[in-house]
Amino acid sequence: MRIISFTERWGKLEDEVFTTFRFPRKDKDWYVGERVQVYYKNRSPQREKLGEAVINGKESRLGANSDKEAQDDGFLDARDMEKWMIRAYGEARTWTPMNKLTLVWQSRQSCCATIREE
Repeated sequence: MRIISFTERWGKLEDEVFTTFRFPRKDKDWYVGERVQVYYKNRSPQREKLGEAVINGKESRLGANSDKEAQDDGFLDARDMEKWMIRAYGEARTWTPMNKLTLVWQSRQSCCATIREE
């Protein structure tokens, strides 16, 4: 089971269904129906498993199409998200299509105070 990790505890992670933007994988891209482990800061000493989710939607996007989507990901607006992507990945990578993945929680860890069990 592959891992999807978040560096912030976004409010959207409390929703039963949530989205995230990810670059396509070279080895094996994300696919609808795939079960993934969701972590907070997977590659750090603060690593914490938040639970498991299933990808139930995937669409190819060129960044965030709306300010709402960008705000759900913790940015002020779509332009703020674009600036962050340029700093993080470079100008050329910013124009690479990304996957907008929609995930549905299957199980959540009870130890996670910001993630509530349904």
